[in-house]
Amino acid sequence: MKDLWLVIAGMTLVTFLPRVAPLLLLPGRKIPKLAERWLSLVAPAILAALLTPELLLDRTAAPMLLNPRVLAAIPTFLVAWKTKSLFAAVVAGMAASALLTY
Repeated sequence: MKDLWLVIAGMTLVTFLPRVAPLLLLPGRKIPKLAERWLSLVAPAILAALLTPELLLDRTAAPMLLNPRVLAAIPTFLVAWKTKSLFAAVVAGMAASALLTY
C-alpha cells in the first residue's frame, strides 16, 4: 500500500511541476517571439493529432466522403477557422453531427 501512495505522489509531482513551473518562473519576463510563436502552435498540433486518426481511420467499409464523422468535421473546421471560437466550433460540430445522424 505504501508503494501505491509513493507512485501516486510521484505521478502527481511529474504532472504538476511542468504546469506550475512556468507560472512560478516566468511572471514579468519577456518570452522570445520565436518561443511564443512555437508555443501558439502546440494546441492545434495536439488537436490535429487527436482528431486525425478518429476521422481518417474508419472501421467501416464506407468511403471517406460518406463517413458521417468526416462530413460533420467539414462545417466544424470551417466555423472554427472563420470564427476562431471554440464554442462556435463545438456548436457547429454538434449540429452537423445531429443532422447527419437523423
